[in-house]
Amino acid sequence: MPVPVPRQRETSAPESGQAVPVAAVPAPQSSLTLLLIEDDPAGGVTVPEILDTDGQRIRLRTARNLTEAARLLTPDVHCVLLDLALPGPDAPGADDGDGLGALRQVLRMAPRHAVLVLTAEADAGRAAEAVRVGAQDFLFRDELDGRLLSRAIRYAVERKRADIAQYKLAESKLRAQENARLERGLLPTPLLEGSDLRFAARYRPGRSRALLGGDFYDAVRTPDGTVHAMIGDVCGHGPDEAALGVELRIAWRALTLAGLCGDDLLATLQEVLEVERPCEEIFATLCTVDIAPDGRRAGLCLAGHPAPLISRPGRPAQLLPYENSGPALGLLPRARWPRRQVELGGRWSLMMYTDGLIEGRIGEGRERLGQDGMLAMINRHLDNGLSGESLLEASVTEARRLNGGELTDDVAVVLLSRSAG
Repeated sequence: MPVPVPRQRETSAPESGQAVPVAAVPAPQSSLTLLLIEDDPAGGVTVPEILDTDGQRIRLRTARNLTEAARLLTPDVHCVLLDLALPGPDAPGADDGDGLGALRQVLRMAPRHAVLVLTAEADAGRAAEAVRVGAQDFLFRDELDGRLLSRAIRYAVERKRADIAQYKLAESKLRAQENARLERGLLPTPLLEGSDLRFAARYRPGRSRALLGGDFYDAVRTPDGTVHAMIGDVCGHGPDEAALGVELRIAWRALTLAGLCGDDLLATLQEVLEVERPCEEIFATLCTVDIAPDGRRAGLCLAGHPAPLISRPGRPAQLLPYENSGPALGLLPRARWPRRQVELGGRWSLMMYTDGLIEGRIGEGRERLGQDGMLAMINRHLDNGLSGESLLEASVTEARRLNGGELTDDVAVVLLSRSAG
């Protein structure tokens, strides 16, 4: 049997006149709380007794205006029932000509609460418009009964919860897409126009759901015809290390195009690292090569980085000499990095890599792949006729297989090849 709405006021609500921010729609685990907003002092809106699934009466609060509703809109309120006959805000244009100004105000006050609207059956058009504006559902006064209202409240609460979850999912996907576009834009585009060298690269960040890690690489051709290439590794593979790797790569490209190479270049990069790193414990390894315009020789500098691998037709792949290499960037002030001249020959492939490729485990033991294991792996693939992109893809895939799953560190591999005699 319908019962009049009691005119009780909650005294525990805040007095700020603003809605209390909440993290989400309260979970309807036990009894529900309904906030009714209507302004008839004679109690024109009669709400029937509402029972929850346990047979307990649903708690009811009433507010005669929007200011009072804001005070009563605490986090334990599950649903708002708004009488569309309630006058809207007095601000010009608040109703947009459709008489839904009060609803819009409630939606602004309670963005995470379920909202139902109550109106006369003759006003069905405005009720439908209220749902379009943002209400979860509408009810007619003449048809209001406890069973219908209880079901409408629970439906509205669950629908609001689903809407919020869907919104968060869409927001998360958009953020992931934006991050992916940003990270893709930070990956290098080699500048090798006019060179007869072929370039290939593979990159796998160690952190999940990321496109960038602490590894970085690049290659450019300067006006004199020299091809400069480098690969580096910032210790760690989180977002800070990824950002620092991008900064070092961009600095390397700018300095290289400005004419620096060898020890002068690495000394300047160390200054950049020391200024940009988040703490003094951060360091970076680096390998740079500058290949002469005729493609037959190169200068090699190593800053704590593994030596590149070179393969030539009819001969097994081998590591380039790495004696007298310098320390990693950021470890020793005023360090020096000797530049070693290397003979390449007429036809060759030069592979630079980060230690993520060689530090993966072999099987279930503690043994690592290492440089010797990598050499054996590369030679097997070369014997099978692989080259370029196929060689890199097969090598990274086999390293993952030997590790028994994804490699935990960042992996970057760069291959420069010359096929002319």
